[in-house]
Amino acid sequence: MIAITELSKRFGSNKAVDNVSFSATPGRVTGFLGPNGAGKSTTLRMLLGLDRPNSGTALIDGVPYSRIEQPLRAVGALLDGAGPVPERRGADHLRWIAQSNGIPRNRVSEVLEQVGLSHAAKTRVRKYSLGMKQRLGLAAALLGEPRTLVLDEPANGLDPEGIRTVRTFLRSYAAKGNTVLLSSHLMGETAETVDDVVIINRGSIIAQGPLADVTADHSSLEEAFFALTGGTQSERW
Repeated sequence: MIAITELSKRFGSNKAVDNVSFSATPGRVTGFLGPNGAGKSTTLRMLLGLDRPNSGTALIDGVPYSRIEQPLRAVGALLDGAGPVPERRGADHLRWIAQSNGIPRNRVSEVLEQVGLSHAAKTRVRKYSLGMKQRLGLAAALLGEPRTLVLDEPANGLDPEGIRTVRTFLRSYAAKGNTVLLSSHLMGETAETVDDVVIINRGSIIAQGPLADVTADHSSLEEAFFALTGGTQSERW
């Protein structure tokens, strides 16, 4: 499971994450929601050892990510940031990732089929659409058959069918006893995907719990979100 306890991070005088605590448990999909600049990405980066917290802990199965041997076998992650080399073929991109963690080569074809990219295995990444690049990132996250998935906007760039496919996959993945933590700006889709919700605003957690509890006094997750953050439904975030 994921356990984040009293986690804080400052960048100069700016407190990006302020005493954040929440958990994501096996068998459930946990949605991590917040407007732009709320602290979502910084929290996920600290969880994955990319940023160092000023205080607090972020643990996966009781240890920091940096202490996990062959981390891709324990945690699959999809974050914004550096992507594959544009001139590299999709399958080749996955092969070097697999080799770096001692993952059998046959997993490459398996995950490409799993995310619907078998037809583009030999296509150079520069020719991929945004949605295809997202699928390739998800394939990389799945290479080691991890028990934990940490996904930042996994449906970004996908068409409606692709979004539904990702939703079904994440639900089934969690149902096998795995832990799924995802951030998303697609409120309607998030409501159909997650079991639990964590809402962060201005670096602090303002609501968390089962989806039904968080939305109990509202007609939808979107309405609950904007009521809790003090925003409006017309805002882009």
